[in-house]
Amino acid sequence: MHPLVLLVLFAVWIGAMWLGFMIVFPVLFPAALVAAGLGALGLYYVHACRTLAPSTLEGPSPVAAPAVAYRHYLLGQVWRDWWTITRTVVPEVWATAYGIGRGLTRTLLGGLWGFFAFPVWLALVAGIAAAAVPAAVLGLALTVLYGLVAAVGLAGWLGCALVLAAVERVFMTYGRILQTCPHPFCYERIGLPEYECPGCGARHARLSPGPAGAFRHVCRCGARLPTTVPLGRFRLAAYCPHCGGRLPERIGRVRVEPLPFVGGPAAGKTTFMVLGIRALHARARAVSGRLTFVEQRHAQAYAGAIREFQRGGRPAKTGPELPLATMVDVELPGRTRRILYLFDPAGEHYTGATEVESLRYLDHGEALLFVVDPFALPGVRRALTAGERERIDRAAFSSEEDPADTLQRVLNELRSRPDRGRQKRVAVVVTKTDLLAGTEVGRGLAEDGDLRRWLGGVGLGNTVRTLDQVAGQVRYFGSGLATEPADVAELLGWVSGLSAAGRASPPTATARRPPRTRRRRSRGPRRCARRGRCGAATRPACPSATRSAGGRCSPGCRS
Repeated sequence: MHPLVLLVLFAVWIGAMWLGFMIVFPVLFPAALVAAGLGALGLYYVHACRTLAPSTLEGPSPVAAPAVAYRHYLLGQVWRDWWTITRTVVPEVWATAYGIGRGLTRTLLGGLWGFFAFPVWLALVAGIAAAAVPAAVLGLALTVLYGLVAAVGLAGWLGCALVLAAVERVFMTYGRILQTCPHPFCYERIGLPEYECPGCGARHARLSPGPAGAFRHVCRCGARLPTTVPLGRFRLAAYCPHCGGRLPERIGRVRVEPLPFVGGPAAGKTTFMVLGIRALHARARAVSGRLTFVEQRHAQAYAGAIREFQRGGRPAKTGPELPLATMVDVELPGRTRRILYLFDPAGEHYTGATEVESLRYLDHGEALLFVVDPFALPGVRRALTAGERERIDRAAFSSEEDPADTLQRVLNELRSRPDRGRQKRVAVVVTKTDLLAGTEVGRGLAEDGDLRRWLGGVGLGNTVRTLDQVAGQVRYFGSGLATEPADVAELLGWVSGLSAAGRASPPTATARRPPRTRRRRSRGPRRCARRGRCGAATRPACPSATRSAGGRCSPGCRS
């Protein structure tokens, strides 16, 4: 080639280089830098959306299906998502930049024009390469921001969880909420029941503020479940964590009050329990409150017992198995609410130390009803004449177990408790007082009305003094088929803590005299029951109690 041509070409190349480096490079380099940085940010955003946006378990960062409830997002999944975004964005950014660089090299430097396009190629490639620095800084900043947001969220979650747990603890302490199992062979105290998800039926053993969430837990089916009683957890179906038995509704919101009926065989425990439920039902209706059975079978058994009383019969003998508590949910306006666990075992469970030991529900209560059959007292039996004994045997079964022995076995078992068996309230219920008033030994009681002194006079003095030492308050009550339901309701309201007027009574509280006992003595209890004058038969059982859930009266029912 002619030297002049070479000189011209060299001059053109020099001009192109000067033009490229002085004019084009300062423009293309920052443009390439910005474009590459925005491209890297765009890729990060796209992958972040792909990772975080899916509402299902599948996706770039899959969520492991939990056994029951999902863990809180900030406790694990947040970092799995971050790692998924990082390990997908970085390789893709590198691969994209490398591919663009190779393409620019082939396009701009692939021929003779490459000598003149070199400044353009260098500006673009250098801009892309230099974008790695701000991209790295941006990635580091996003990671720090990610961690900062996660830390703030975790602090907020921890604060909410602690506050909610404290609020629930204060609520349960202030309300003296007791939770126990009513089922046989369990009777355990319950710290936190298992709650059933209404969506899939899964049982949540730790439905409280914790790793699965402060306000709500997300079940494996997607249902959101409240974590505390104030947030509505009591509306879920609850089960005992020890035996799996169903627990009453509102457990955890309302105090459970175990009420053991202590007495020997045929002492009248079942009869008095039925009379007590009927009296509380009448009291609740009178003050616009409510009384419902937790179990439908208990509502049916109650209705059957009332019908048996109306026919002048007796309730069936309690079976020998350990008792399932008769659960009654009572709510009186303006007063304390209670779920009463009425434990009415067969009297044979009190006839031996081993049998009493199986009644583990005695470990949790702070009140009990000591049911005394007066005709089981040795002093009363000795004082009866042959005619009186024959008449009593025809009218009712009598217990063969000395009440003093029964109570002593129970107290021996209670002494194993940390509080040495201390009771707040004890109601001593002397049954069959209508029959007792027709005997010579019972005439003194009918005239005097002081049950405590009468019991001491017939050989139960040591028992009376023991109760004074064991219980904070003791009441004595005489019960018969003619006892006023209002009196029975007042006694049960006191012993269960329901009655707002349940003030401390002196331990020598007297029994109430059965009304018009002397006039009815010749008629006998069976005739009285048939004529509808006894406390158990003055009002028929609500017919809708066997049809509606829990024995609740239907609207408009007047029974």
